[in-house]
Amino acid sequence: QAEAAARQLPGPVYVVKSQIHAGGRGKGRFKELGEGAKGGVRLAKSVEAAVADVEEMLGNTLVTQQTGPAGKQVNRLYIEDGADIDRELYLSLLVDRAVGRVAFVVSTEGGMDIEAVAEATPDKIHNVAIDPLAGVTEADAAKLCDALALDGPARADGMTLFPILYKAFTEKDMSLLEINPLIVLKDGHLRVLDAKVSFDGNALYRHDDIKALRDESEEDAKEIEASKHDLAYVALDGDIGCMVNGAGLAMATMDIIKLYGKEPANFLDVGGGATKEKVTEAFKIITTDPNVKGILVNIFGGIMRCDVIAEGVVAAVREVGLKVPLVVRLEGTNVDQGKAILNDSGLAITAADDLDDAAQ
Repeated sequence: QAEAAARQLPGPVYVVKSQIHAGGRGKGRFKELGEGAKGGVRLAKSVEAAVADVEEMLGNTLVTQQTGPAGKQVNRLYIEDGADIDRELYLSLLVDRAVGRVAFVVSTEGGMDIEAVAEATPDKIHNVAIDPLAGVTEADAAKLCDALALDGPARADGMTLFPILYKAFTEKDMSLLEINPLIVLKDGHLRVLDAKVSFDGNALYRHDDIKALRDESEEDAKEIEASKHDLAYVALDGDIGCMVNGAGLAMATMDIIKLYGKEPANFLDVGGGATKEKVTEAFKIITTDPNVKGILVNIFGGIMRCDVIAEGVVAAVREVGLKVPLVVRLEGTNVDQGKAILNDSGLAITAADDLDDAAQ
């Protein structure tokens, strides 16, 4: 397949790219290869060299600054034609919440070290917010061209490209569109050489074409399962599983876990209208994480009733078993009934009096 793909390109230079959901691939390293091995984006000067790179990369684990030490297995590769690069630029579109608009972020210092550029020389990063009623005007496009020092054919290309990118961003409900690098070729024209796109998950229902591109092998299995039950779940690196209702309370719970010297294994918000079944599913998801050494359930029963939470916790423990300590802190509506359900369950569940007591 790799050879067939490469032979469809004009050559003689080919670029082999690891397709994982993380940046910094070019400077990444493969766990299974030696220290001197090349990273996750490689330049090959023949079809044979491209095929050799594919054989070395496919199936191995790529570690970058964004993957964490565990890395990600490379299950897909992309082979594209090499480009005659004169300059590498950076361009992204994102939602600038400070001004409430979509904004372009651009820099003449594109390539693999854009994070270092932003930190060391922030004056080289330019921001152009776009009026949603007007879209990208000629003045906006010209401002972007000036910020990227574009002239000649590249400037003409930019004046055409920038409105197209903005239209794609808004019509496809993106949350991030990052092109790094956007290049100026030796012939003076612009080319989009790479792109990273994130979409608003709440808008995917109206984009079947985007949903068809979803690669669940690149996502955390627990997060996929949580989304099926309308649970807000994010996997973290710690060993204390958390189940909380409300994002603010969840963050406070994670903070107090860290205060007492531990790290949360997840963010899990069951929401204000959680049912017994939903709580059971949430508990199952937490217990599938092999890193979890203890579980803290922290519920404030405002909209939600504490007895419903308690019933869900007891049902979940009976269904999946309990191999780690479980501490439950309940407060609010029907709190006494909730505590009674926990105490009468006969299970090894510790009921805490308050959040400080629960964390300890």
